[in-house]
Amino acid sequence: MNSRTARALAVTTLAGAMFGVVTPSASASSVPGYQTWLSDVHTAMRGGTTYLDERIAKGGTKLAVVTDIDNTALETYYHPGDPTADVRAFIKHAKEKGVSVLVASYRSSASSAKAALVDAGYPVDRVCVRKSSESHATDTKQRCRKEYAAAGYTIIANVGNRPGDFTGGNYEKGFKLPDYNEQLS
Repeated sequence: MNSRTARALAVTTLAGAMFGVVTPSASASSVPGYQTWLSDVHTAMRGGTTYLDERIAKGGTKLAVVTDIDNTALETYYHPGDPTADVRAFIKHAKEKGVSVLVASYRSSASSAKAALVDAGYPVDRVCVRKSSESHATDTKQRCRKEYAAAGYTIIANVGNRPGDFTGGNYEKGFKLPDYNEQLS
């Protein structure tokens, strides 16, 4: 195992521990089958709607959830364009409770990103995407959450699949989906 793989494994394990997610058992050289991924996603999102209900009851202004798109809101690796059922249920529950739905994505077009999500049945209030000067998804995700917070949003939940989706804070609780050592980008 090289040092980069070891670091990625350590970050993934740490993120799993921080966010209460079971680290998948797949090796660094294989992506598990679709049913395993669905099971791992279900584990990652377990308790999500209960958390939302409890957090919303505490109050606050401009409550929001942020989601990533690829291999988070959409099943990009397994079924491009299809919604990830557990994530969509979480997002729809948030919206039904009056919580804003915000997107932070490394995609380059906000309009096509929003269209893909709307086509998959997601309610979307705002989309923030990569700027041409950003060379890493982590930079984009941090900037987007920072901009949302500066606009007065209280980000009560952040949903993503890569460790970089959670770097930098500006959210209260993270829901880390599997990425199998960053193989699902």
